Amino acid sequence: MQAGADLAAVARLIANRPRAAMLDRLLDGAAHPAGDLAREAAIAPSTASAHLADLMDGGLVAVERVGRQRRYRLAGPEVAQVLESLASIAPALPRSSLKQVTAADQLREGRTCYDHLAGRLGVAVTEALVRRRALTLTDGVFSLTERGSQLLGGLGVDVTSARSRRRVFAAGCLDWTERRLHLAGALGAVITERFFELGWIRRRPGGRSVSITPSGQAELRAHLGVEPEGRR
Repeated sequence: MQAGADLAAVARLIANRPRAAMLDRLLDGAAHPAGDLAREAAIAPSTASAHLADLMDGGLVAVERVGRQRRYRLAGPEVAQVLESLASIAPALPRSSLKQVTAADQLREGRTCYDHLAGRLGVAVTEALVRRRALTLTDGVFSLTERGSQLLGGLGVDVTSARSRRRVFAAGCLDWTERRLHLAGALGAVITERFFELGWIRRRPGGRSVSITPSGQAELRAHLGVEPEGRR
């Protein structure tokens, strides 16, 4: 390992509950002010700033300016994929209230994993695209077929834009709640963007969980065969 990657350095950064809580909040793909992340981690703003500086130095978090405010986001989709993969082998956090149980159930129903859909909804959409031969899956890697390009183009998904992005086009990401693959990469991102634009899904307040709207239920069933709540 001496000539390889320093896994211990990354593990040290993540192996801290306040930092892990802030990273989990950033999995929604948005940029957040330090104060919001401090409240999420239940720590003082000064402590949060110190943690965020460590995460930036470690390459897990990036900062951007919005006016006079500094906002923090994950450094990239590869960081989100690592966090999602770690969650798949991590024990569940204890749930001591109905609010926590409800939030956990909503995350499992549907959420964003950085910029693409995850949870039951993300897996259901992915598997529907495979059933319709829009996607093929080989050794954990998805490929978009010509049939898929036509299907997604008909929904207004900008496949050309996805191909031009400097990242993996169609990756398989192991869903930590469902233990099955959902579609990640640039293609997963543009599909998710389009579903938000169409009003088929919407973000729940205060987190990264998403729900299907009534119109989304009908349209996802009609176009992909996805049933309400992400089930067939």
